[in-house]
Amino acid sequence: MKLRNLLSTPESVVVAFVLLAVLWGTSFVAIEAGLHYFPPLLFAGVRYAVAGVIVLGIAAIASGRTVPRGRDEWLGVAVAGTFVIAAYHGLLYVGELRISGAVAAVVVSLAPVLTAVFAALLLPSERLGPVEIGGFALGILGVVVIADPTGAGVGSSALLGVGLAFAGAVAFSLGAVLLRPLRTDLPIAALQGWAMVLGAGLLFVGAALFGESPASIVWNDTAIASLAYLTLLSGVLAFLIYFALLDAVGPAQLHLVGYAEPVVAAAGSWLLLGSLIEAEAVLGFVAILAGFLALERREIAAYVGFDAYHWPALIGRK
Repeated sequence: MKLRNLLSTPESVVVAFVLLAVLWGTSFVAIEAGLHYFPPLLFAGVRYAVAGVIVLGIAAIASGRTVPRGRDEWLGVAVAGTFVIAAYHGLLYVGELRISGAVAAVVVSLAPVLTAVFAALLLPSERLGPVEIGGFALGILGVVVIADPTGAGVGSSALLGVGLAFAGAVAFSLGAVLLRPLRTDLPIAALQGWAMVLGAGLLFVGAALFGESPASIVWNDTAIASLAYLTLLSGVLAFLIYFALLDAVGPAQLHLVGYAEPVVAAAGSWLLLGSLIEAEAVLGFVAILAGFLALERREIAAYVGFDAYHWPALIGRK
């Protein structure tokens, strides 16, 4: 059974979208909580080693084909594992040692803007006009507002944390664009499962190089809960929902989930950790969202006027 068959009604698409935003938004809070007990690269590596094995098992049951074939498929696994899993999460986790999960979520929400820019630079079918350039500038301005280099002081811990989260978003976006010409009929769940396993291996190598030791992990209820949540819920379950939504509505509309995540992360930080997001982060998020709307204005306009009667056509889209 194809994943898109799970989303056969407009209501199920909306529920899946909201659930994905909640799972991925709260993952930033779970990372922040877990980093008190795990070294960052080991934390990310363990999460994706376990999640990758589970996703590959699900892919084998759902599609029957899990082993990549040929140069493009293995190269696709390498790109996704290196950029989307290892580089993105490694930089994000280290960045969250210095900034809150809510602020990290706002910075990472720049990823769709960066993806559009990289696509225009690297793919012949894409281009940037004056409006798109303005949208990119707005997104970068949003990150600068969040970092607040004049107020925080160049070299401050928070500024470094924002820079690392931004670098993570760059890695994710570049990987997403480099992956486009390499897509084949390899099931996306299999691709993601292999990428998770490879990315976990690279994260373990990075942990060893930076002197992280499993002996430094503090196992307690919070540590176990955060790791289990990130692995099983915001890892395995969220990625399966993501695959289904990708089949149902396509990548342009699915990008919108990135702008619900910071809202969820801010609410989760307040409810679970008692921390409030600062005004600079809110202003930065508004600027990043405006940049995204400028870059994706045509795709969004094409769907804004659709009512419920048009949704079946969207659900059938690949």
